[in-house]
Formats: sequence, structure tokens, C-alpha cells
Amino acid sequence: MAQASTEEKILITGNVAAAEGAVRAGCRFYFGYPITPQNDLPEYMSARMPAVGGTFVQAESELAAMALLHGAAAAGGRAMTSSSSPGVSLKQEALSYLAGSELPALIVNVQRAGPGLGDVRCGQADYFQATRGGGHGDYRLLVLAPHTVQETFDLAYEAFDLAEKWRCPVMILSDQQLGQMMEPVVPAPMSTLPAVRDLPWALSGAEGGRPKRIVKSFYWRPGELEEFNKRLREKYIKMERELPRWEEDRAADAEIVLVAYGTSARIARDAVGLAREAGIRAGLVRPITLWPFPAAPLVAAAKRGARFLVVEMSWGQMIDDVKLSLYGTPRPVDLCWRAGGGVPDVAEVFEQVRRLAGK
Repeated sequence: MAQASTEEKILITGNVAAAEGAVRAGCRFYFGYPITPQNDLPEYMSARMPAVGGTFVQAESELAAMALLHGAAAAGGRAMTSSSSPGVSLKQEALSYLAGSELPALIVNVQRAGPGLGDVRCGQADYFQATRGGGHGDYRLLVLAPHTVQETFDLAYEAFDLAEKWRCPVMILSDQQLGQMMEPVVPAPMSTLPAVRDLPWALSGAEGGRPKRIVKSFYWRPGELEEFNKRLREKYIKMERELPRWEEDRAADAEIVLVAYGTSARIARDAVGLAREAGIRAGLVRPITLWPFPAAPLVAAAKRGARFLVVEMSWGQMIDDVKLSLYGTPRPVDLCWRAGGGVPDVAEVFEQVRRLAGK
């Protein structure tokens, strides 16, 4: 996580927090294309990038923005893009290329309601797209899910270190309410990294006779691509062991465990508070990494005999990962959902908890 400074506190939106977190982590390349509800992020970057000696480009399309991102990342720059649901759909082909080239980059998706053009209101129905790849072929993204503006800043600040360590694109999965709400943030200090670095794999020029480097996702010799896929899969298995991250709130003795991320987690937390006041032992497990998904706290709760309530702004997508986590430890898993721009309120989540508790 970002190391906060005690000398500064700023009031900003979640979208601006993602942008400023990236800037302070050393991001000096931003490429994007407008779409609501993330537009204040590129607007902010259009002024912020020149101010820190960086590069801002409003590309002619989402696909063009991703091609620029690919080039900057391949040259050893810390680069990011952002969009909202339909725009991220247009980025999927290039996301597969980024993953296939093992290039570190940051992609921010401020989700809106769908399907199709949908609505600019809140949604969380891009979970499958983010955690299952979205593009063609076998690959994964490291997917981070903040639930406050401070955490949005912190995860954007940390994202580049994670992306470079694992040579894997990182997606921050936000949503309309989280992206556009304002909260105080204690920011981390500005990075002193150069805009472009000669990383071990970066295309930095071969002056001085160093061995050539190739960044590619095309393997034409028989068996070569299969070997690459085996190596990629081994990396993802290691990420599944080392990277899952989550937060628990009153879950240690909970009979009913709510599972939620993003805006839904804020609502679920308040519903847990109401349940506790009513004498119901409820708790919250909030995944911070959506991939790799944190199965461990759910398995532990299931072994204690807990049942589960997944709170999502979709028909139910993360619920599949909850059920997969509990495979072999079967416990009831229920769903509280709203979709199409609907946002669950605390009272309706609490009412479902109350019914599950038999009260």
C-alpha cells in the first residue's frame, strides 16, 4: 500500500484519486478516450501530465489508446488508460495482446450499467469481463477493487509495482458512485523514477552491444506457443498463491457472511452494523483482489458453519467465485442484487440478512 504523508490531505473524487495515485507512482504516459462516468479522470490527466513532464494523448478511439499504451509500456514507461464499461469492451483485443506480451500497464474501469450502451448510472456487471480475461486466448489480469476514494488512490499507487513485478497488466475495477464521490485522501509522496527506465525486458535500444530484446505475443514455431502458455499458466498459479487480498469486518464469529466489493461493500458494511444491533451475528468479507480471488476467508467461515450472502450490482457474477471457493465445503450461498443502474440500499440488504437469520 501507499505510504501516506501526514503533511497533506486533499478532497478529491475517486476518479481523480486513481489518476493522482498513478501520477505519484511515476506514471508519465496517459492515453484515453472520453466516456461517462470516467471523464473527469482524463480531464484531470490532460492538465496533470504536462505539469509533471508526462505525455497525455486523447486518442481517436479506445483501440488506438490501447495501442499507444502497449508502445509506452514496451519502452519501459509507466503508462495507464481508463474508460467505462462499453469503452473497456472495445479495449479487450489489445488487453489480450498486453497480457500475451507480458507488459505491465494500468487500466481503470469505472463501471456503468449495461448491457450495450446501457446507462451512465452505477453497475458492477463487468466482473466476468475483468476476471475472466475479456479478450481472446488464455490469460488473466490482476484485478483490484477499491471501496473508498483513499483506497482507490492507494491501489493506483501500488498498481505499477505489482504490474512490473509480475509482468502483468493490472485493472482497477471501480464504479460510477465510487468514481464520482468525493472523500478526503492523504496522498503518498511523488515518485522520483524517470519517465522511461531500462527494465530487463524493455525495448530501450541495444547500444553498447547488449543482447537484443523482443516483446511479442506471436509464436509461430510448432510447440512454441504451447510452451509459452505453460509458462504463463505457472506464473498465474504462483499469483493465485501469493496475491489474494481481502478485508474482514466482524466476520470472525459471523453466522451470516456478506461478500461484496466496491460500492456494494460500503452498503453491506452498514447492513452488517444493523444486523449486529438486531442481535444477528453477521460479518463482511470484502475481496480487494477480484483476481486472484481470496477463497481462504470464505473457506474458513464455511468450516465454522456460516452461510453467505453476496451483494452485487449485477444479476450475480462474483457469486460464481464464492461458490467455486466453497467447492467441497458446501454451504448456502444467497444473492442480493440490483442491476441496470439500481443500487441496493442498506435496508433491503439488512432485510435479506434478517430473513436468512430466521428473524
